[in-house]
Amino acid sequence: MAKLTLNVDAGVVARAKRYAARSGTSVSRLVEQLLAIVSGGAPRHDDDLPPILARLRAELGGLSTGSADYKRHLERKYR
Repeated sequence: MAKLTLNVDAGVVARAKRYAARSGTSVSRLVEQLLAIVSGGAPRHDDDLPPILARLRAELGGLSTGSADYKRHLERKYR
């Protein structure tokens, strides 16, 4: 497993730690799951994700970052 250092606002870190503790997971696991989703990693069922990441996945609309759909989405969004 690779190590990654991030600079994140202290308030965000505190909220993330509280959320992770309530969810029975770690901040590292939350970040890993988020990065897997946004990088087009292995598809996951929303049932396997913490609620906040399931909502993020829904917001992304299931678009793959490498797909033509995603590129069209960005073109429409930033016209």
